[in-house]
Amino acid sequence: MSILIDKNTRVITQGITGKTGQFHTRGSRDYANGKACFVAGVNPKRAGEDFEGIPIFASVADAKSQTGATVSVVYVPPAGAADAIWEAVQADLDLVICITEGIPVRDMLMVRNRMKAKEAAGGKKTLLLGPNCPGLITPEQLKIGIMPGHIHKAGRVGVVSRSGTLTYEAVAQLSEIGLGQSSAVGIGGDPINGLKHIDVMQLFNNDPDTDAVIMIGEIGGPDEADAARWCKAHMKKPVVGFIAGVTAPPGKRMGHAGALISGGADTADAKLAIMEECGFKVTRNPSEMARLLKSLL
Repeated sequence: MSILIDKNTRVITQGITGKTGQFHTRGSRDYANGKACFVAGVNPKRAGEDFEGIPIFASVADAKSQTGATVSVVYVPPAGAADAIWEAVQADLDLVICITEGIPVRDMLMVRNRMKAKEAAGGKKTLLLGPNCPGLITPEQLKIGIMPGHIHKAGRVGVVSRSGTLTYEAVAQLSEIGLGQSSAVGIGGDPINGLKHIDVMQLFNNDPDTDAVIMIGEIGGPDEADAARWCKAHMKKPVVGFIAGVTAPPGKRMGHAGALISGGADTADAKLAIMEECGFKVTRNPSEMARLLKSLL
């Protein structure tokens, strides 16, 4: 089992004719069950063609109706990426994974508001992962995104992270000590994004095949604290927590657009303290994440 995707998921690549879309679609298709899972690409100008055997359609709606796909991954450049997300939402997909970095905040605001309005009017809720994220993987079944497949190993530990690199770090450590992952989810670091830590923690809590979770956050914003408080009330599984940015100076915008310390509660120290209060086993040393988790099992 897993969360969000498995070996039966059918995937559309939006932006399949671009260099990035082609490179990462090829990498994902060549991993585990990818050949059966990547069933369509979208480019209105190239409909009827194919990319290495993957048929290209004029729209997400066409691709969905022809292939039965329920998930799309977006590699469209920043200027058109928000429109690509909205097209997938309008096609009533279950999940859209947006890898694109640098989407204007205003564009994301508009998409988020339209998604909320659609849902409020009784329309289907489409989950969004990202933007500016590495994607997600259910090891030895399917990967959708840009993560290196070879470091992953099937197992029973969930990983959720705002930082792409630290996702890989946690995963590699778990694989190295013989603990695999049920699923690993990179939620991305943009200020306006889809799934938050709390959403993914709820999914892991409900997944019978996840025994424990590593949750990795960053400075800036209330998301990690919100998730920790939810976990204190509901989480039935042990959690290891890490926050990147302990040495970051207040008021300085760090690498990720969302990583800006604005008040007292969104520094790394404050978040670590809240996580600890809520029953997480926290570490300030990222090289200890997997070892610490193993001690809780």
